[in-house]
Amino acid sequence: MKHFFRRKTSKEIAKDRLKILLISDRVNCSPEMMEMIKADIAKVISKYMKIDAKSMEVQISKTGIKGGRNMKTPTLYANIPIIDLNQ
Repeated sequence: MKHFFRRKTSKEIAKDRLKILLISDRVNCSPEMMEMIKADIAKVISKYMKIDAKSMEVQISKTGIKGGRNMKTPTLYANIPIIDLNQ
């Protein structure tokens, strides 16, 4: 079970940053752009519910087949811990 209020260790933070770098490199999206996307998503969702923005994970990967051709299309995945649905 993941604890909402537990602080991440420096090892976990470094691991998360490395993941962001690797993923962004695969889809030609800069780490700065990934952080901007993450911040924007957190800002919008925070209007409707209380979330743990520090623990949220956002990634872009290439999946599926685009237009029947053998090309993969970028897909955005977000894992956003919800603290409270009523705000």
